Amino acid sequence: MGIVNIDDDLHSQIRRASAVTCRSINAQAAFWIKVGMLCEMSPTLTFQEVLMRELHAAGVEARPLAPGAA
Repeated sequence: MGIVNIDDDLHSQIRRASAVTCRSINAQAAFWIKVGMLCEMSPTLTFQEVLMRELHAAGVEARPLAPGAA
């Protein structure tokens, strides 16, 4: 495990996002890093497709909602 140096503005963005997503600051940063890596490795997939693929691989039965569904 190491230390990642990021600028103060990005750290502030991570802190605010972590409050919205109910993750720790470290968990939010790790999530963004992992998703960024996955998106770079699969440039033809959308963000939602990347997440759906990862959820499926983890055994989660997730289906997107139909437009307008809540």
